[in-house]
Amino acid sequence: MLEERDIQIEENTEELYERKSFTIDKGQEPLRIDKWVQEHMTNVTRNKIQQAIEACFITVNGKSVKNNYKVRPLDEIVVLSLSNPISEEVKPEPVPLDIVYEDDAIMVLNKPKNMVVHPGVGNYSGTLLNGIAYHLLQQNPNLDEETLPRYGLVHRIDKNTTGLLVCAKTAEAAAHLAKQFFNHTVSRKYVALVWGNVEEEEGTIVAHIARHQRFRKIFDAYPEGETGKHAITHYSVLERFNYVTLVECRLETGRTHQIRVHMKHIGHTLFNDLEYGGDRILKGTIYTRYKQFVDNCFAVCPRCALHAKTLGFIHPVTNKEMFFESPLPSDIIRVVDKWRDYIQTKTNV
Repeated sequence: MLEERDIQIEENTEELYERKSFTIDKGQEPLRIDKWVQEHMTNVTRNKIQQAIEACFITVNGKSVKNNYKVRPLDEIVVLSLSNPISEEVKPEPVPLDIVYEDDAIMVLNKPKNMVVHPGVGNYSGTLLNGIAYHLLQQNPNLDEETLPRYGLVHRIDKNTTGLLVCAKTAEAAAHLAKQFFNHTVSRKYVALVWGNVEEEEGTIVAHIARHQRFRKIFDAYPEGETGKHAITHYSVLERFNYVTLVECRLETGRTHQIRVHMKHIGHTLFNDLEYGGDRILKGTIYTRYKQFVDNCFAVCPRCALHAKTLGFIHPVTNKEMFFESPLPSDIIRVVDKWRDYIQTKTNV
């Protein structure tokens, strides 16, 4: 009997692909891989499978193969496919893009605040992906979502999070990048302003993440077990302001809202994070002067104070290490400066 194992459905993660791993039965007769996959996966055509094999989305024993490869007993087959697919057609639109780097295989972008990454309920146009589609079609008018699913988008960040994203310009590059995200070899560091004085200079948060049991639009942290997906966040303190702390977070996994959920889990909700309760005073007094100061800070940074600062990965064609860094946006710089001045003023009194 076929053994299917290590199924990782990344439905509620930053990564936009799912991975299924199979071990071929010991009694399997030689059979073309495209035919074997078609027999063991639902709602997929032979043509789609052949395209996936050519794009390296299907591998055998960790290596790419041709469509005419014949599976053998105990072969390890890995299939990457889109998870949580975008229900709406992506319409190309001339949305301005801040392109940090681009070549024939990849594109690295710096996403601004208040921009949704891809179309969804309530956001059918004006997204980053609408702009990416338009940009790529100017270079290759024959490109479509058949040849390059989601126009190369392999991960995402929240609407109000700023910072770096990488997207692929070919299906082969998309498969290569998707594998790096699955293997947790992509280096990602974020900078966040959080409520409270984080006691330890550095630490690691390990807690499963799943949808909140009552409020389905947000996520919650759960003990290691069957609920949710395994998630790990490493953090270190950059600067302290008594009532808030500037921290750097390094993702080992990539779950939706991971930093926001994990930091709240240890008692340090992100500053002005509306969905997780950070848009009110969580540390300090309730006196009018302090309240007015915090309200002014909220006005300066009217969003969750989170920025995807660095991104590192292996280039899918050259195999060279690529590293990018995005400076803090002006709203986070301004709110940090306000807190720094506030603490210095209190200290000098």
